[in-house]
Amino acid sequence: MDILLAHGYFLYDDPHERKVMKPYPPLGVLYISSYLKKQGFSVGVFDSTFQSMDAYKTLIQRERPLIVGIYTNMMTKRNVLQMAAIAKANGAIVILGGPEPPYYAADYLQHGADLIVKGEGELTLEELIPHLTKHGLSGLDNITGIAFIDDDGKVIETEPRVFIQDLSANPWADREAIDIPEYMRIWKDNHGQSSISVIHARGCPYTCTWCSHSVYGNTHRRRTPEDAADELLWIKERYNPDLIWYADDVFAINRRWFMRYAEALKERGVRIPFECISRADRLDEEVVKTLADMGCFRLWNGSESGSQKILDAMKRKVQVEDVQAKTHLLQHYGIQTGMFIMLGYDGEEMEDLIATTEHLKKSNPDIFLTTVAYPIKGTPYYAEVESRVLSDRSWDQRSDRDLTVAGRYSRRFYSYATRWMVNSVALNKANLKRENPLKRAKLAANVAIGRLGMELTKSEREQAKNGLTTTVERVVS
Repeated sequence: MDILLAHGYFLYDDPHERKVMKPYPPLGVLYISSYLKKQGFSVGVFDSTFQSMDAYKTLIQRERPLIVGIYTNMMTKRNVLQMAAIAKANGAIVILGGPEPPYYAADYLQHGADLIVKGEGELTLEELIPHLTKHGLSGLDNITGIAFIDDDGKVIETEPRVFIQDLSANPWADREAIDIPEYMRIWKDNHGQSSISVIHARGCPYTCTWCSHSVYGNTHRRRTPEDAADELLWIKERYNPDLIWYADDVFAINRRWFMRYAEALKERGVRIPFECISRADRLDEEVVKTLADMGCFRLWNGSESGSQKILDAMKRKVQVEDVQAKTHLLQHYGIQTGMFIMLGYDGEEMEDLIATTEHLKKSNPDIFLTTVAYPIKGTPYYAEVESRVLSDRSWDQRSDRDLTVAGRYSRRFYSYATRWMVNSVALNKANLKRENPLKRAKLAANVAIGRLGMELTKSEREQAKNGLTTTVERVVS
């Protein structure tokens, strides 16, 4: 085995994930696997999703791979650090890649990694594997797209590697290397339908300040519509899933490509119900009608806020009224709408929260999910608030999700704000439908509790501004 590829998502060890039970395969790892196999390398894949850390340790001890490459994101960080330590203890060279390590390269290298791959992994690993096999960790300076610690203990980051331009020249994700039927079974048992994920593009050209571009930069590259449709046909014939999840950052971002893709699927007789993410400004009636004809049953829209002031600060490049109009257009064609709402972005005030709640009432999405903004290192948002970033945990015990920003409302405030917002929108829907008076009374009570909690916790913001918060420590980057 030339390299063992792995990731750190252990479904059964995560209480939240066990409640959701909607796992998808690690497509990034599987694309690297298929690429390296095409180049003649011997590749093993440890898919941790349904496994345990003990199973990983047993595999490492039995196979003794020379190189272990682990995909890392903020959710899997602590597991990955443990996996790296196990691999190192058994003589392996540890390479970490994915969206999390590039901007924390020094930290990961000091916590057990030998190399960080910055950006796409295929071409870099194709060069690294024979080098490491022959020379070990010596002479790495001329390999682009990596970070490592040199003999003097200095962190070296080489020049960025160029991106793959022709994605359709790459083989499809190596789904046969893992247990896809088990993913489908979990979905079927918990949700009544099986689902498989695909991705037809890499990168997003938009400028949202809080979004990380650490792997693909601000590029946007697409496979050909015909290649993408061929893969869907193969998936249908090989696995026959009930649903497809398009993992593209912005599906239907390019109108001409999208229309060609829809036609290519029709020519192949492929129509599988699907779910995707897009943007209001990429939708019009013809695109929405085509989505419906293709089988789109739900489209997620990163609405983020109902305050135009906050959207402009985020550089979202969307208009509140357009989001509302496109939400209604989607519903008109029978497509469920989902929204992502972000609270707590820098500069948000009470009037912005109220505007977001009114926006949700007017839009009336079928579902919306809320999160409180957190600064991801390497993003413009992080750079803007860096001097005010706070945490109450050491680096190896936290992720960027655990970071907060001094001078904004407290976590307790946003807990109440979420309660107020969710129940306000639900109450509005219940009133419109004239639902059970008892249900409406309970919703109204929750609205009142949420609003009262917001008022009672407002003062915590002033305490943070004045430096009176003692439960957090400033993050030193």
